[in-house]
Amino acid sequence: MLAVVVRLPWVGDLGIHAATTERLRHSLFDPGNPLVDEDTPSPYYSPWTLLLGCLAKVTGLSVFVVLRIGALISLALLVTGVRHFVRTFSTRRAAVPLAILCLLFLWGTQLFEWSGFLGLGSLALTISYPSTFALALAFHFWALLRKALPGPAGWWTFAGLGLMWAVILLSHQFSGVVASFGALAVVLGARPWPGRSAWVRLGAGLVLGVVVLALWPYYDFFALFGTQDLDAIHRSLYRDVLPRFWLVLVGVAALALRWRRDRRDPLVIFFLLGALVFTAGWLTGHYSWGRVLPAALIPAQLAAALEVAEWGGSRAGAPATRPTTLFAAVLAVAFLAGAWTQAGTLGYAIRPGMLPAAVADKYRKPWDGYHWITPWVSYGDVVMAKTFPARQIPAYGPYTVAPGYPDFFLPDQQQRLDAVKRYFAAGTPRAERLGILHRYGVRWVVQRPADGGLPAGDPGLRRVTSGPGGQILYEVLG
Repeated sequence: MLAVVVRLPWVGDLGIHAATTERLRHSLFDPGNPLVDEDTPSPYYSPWTLLLGCLAKVTGLSVFVVLRIGALISLALLVTGVRHFVRTFSTRRAAVPLAILCLLFLWGTQLFEWSGFLGLGSLALTISYPSTFALALAFHFWALLRKALPGPAGWWTFAGLGLMWAVILLSHQFSGVVASFGALAVVLGARPWPGRSAWVRLGAGLVLGVVVLALWPYYDFFALFGTQDLDAIHRSLYRDVLPRFWLVLVGVAALALRWRRDRRDPLVIFFLLGALVFTAGWLTGHYSWGRVLPAALIPAQLAAALEVAEWGGSRAGAPATRPTTLFAAVLAVAFLAGAWTQAGTLGYAIRPGMLPAAVADKYRKPWDGYHWITPWVSYGDVVMAKTFPARQIPAYGPYTVAPGYPDFFLPDQQQRLDAVKRYFAAGTPRAERLGILHRYGVRWVVQRPADGGLPAGDPGLRRVTSGPGGQILYEVLG
């Protein structure tokens, strides 16, 4: 992962997080929309990106260097967080390394990569994302909560927990839901049952967290509950569920064993909460609820690690029983299958040409990016481009006409999307295309010859340079 951080491969949403950091570098208190030239709030302005924006402003480092630093912070938080949480269940030496292996490889035999999911392939692409930071902090949050509930923890401890909960939710809302389910499971599974003073302090911490959520100045957190446009994007989370995640069944078996020993086991409750909401999303068509799936995967993965670690050291010097050996062997085979499925991740750390052909075939080449336009296009310039380029161009400082990602706080989002569609559509009159460019203050156009739009020889455009894949940068004249 350290080698991956050096490469910082770009396949996914890196552009929006780079753009958000870049806007905060230029204006910490009024950054405006990160993607288009409008003064609107954005849920991407989180405590995590604010920290990165401050770092960029103070150091003057490029946004991609700052994201690498952020990736190192998140990686350290994740490893220490897993250790912190697992140690509240077991002190066996094997527990922590097994837990890390389970989180990375205990997935399925069909590659699945998505932010907020901790498989090795996903982590390689999302290590600098807010979702990774939020989940890494969540492990520490759960561990501290487990320690605070039965002990003589004071008001400041629970206030800190409330603040951590708010930071997680503000940094990545979906991971915040996972963190909340994990916290609820920790509370419901606490032994001994918390006393009255612990409940009062827990309630005070919860209230403080809600107050922080309500007072966050960069966007209205509670307005996100009214969004309705996420289900179509997340429908794919419910496709190919078995091949993507079937290796986690090893962990589900471990959870069943834990449930037989303790009907209020926190990992079992955590799993049931996640599985219940994930299933409800499928039954009701609320496919965005599928983002809660890590709340089912993480406890199952940890349970598998803990069972092997505890069984292996249950009696010092005693030979392992046959069920113990069998379960450990099954887990080892699952590790190998999961690692082979994600073997293409090695291409982000090692040059693909040095990999065996079978592994290189699994490697997905990162995007080229749009650094090639920066000698001409300045910070704050508006660029006309289709959706795919619009997901990357704002990372370098320019804006695009329409956002490359859904933006619930942008009132004219649909008009902007329609304008881009009309500009590139075949048969759109020249006057209408010029009108769109002038309406949104467009100074540059990025397009391929087959994209449509104004033709290469139009007097309203001047060809400036060309980039990967036959893309051309035009300057808008007049």
